[in-house]
Amino acid sequence: MPNPRWDLIGGPIRGLRLPFQAWEALRKEGITTLDRLRAMADEIHTLSGIGPKTAQLIRDELARVTSSRMAPD
Repeated sequence: MPNPRWDLIGGPIRGLRLPFQAWEALRKEGITTLDRLRAMADEIHTLSGIGPKTAQLIRDELARVTSSRMAPD
């Protein structure tokens, strides 16, 4: 089984780098904004095509992007 941390790519939510299958699962659910992803973060593992490891990776990326946007310049 491939490691979901490999081959991370950018997608429609600026700053996030996720595996292709994660982007596809988010797209199918209509999650195309950072705000929508934040609202779904606790339930992301329930989406079709997203297993526990990918869900954690998404949460980790969300935390990384959120913290970098809040950091002072």
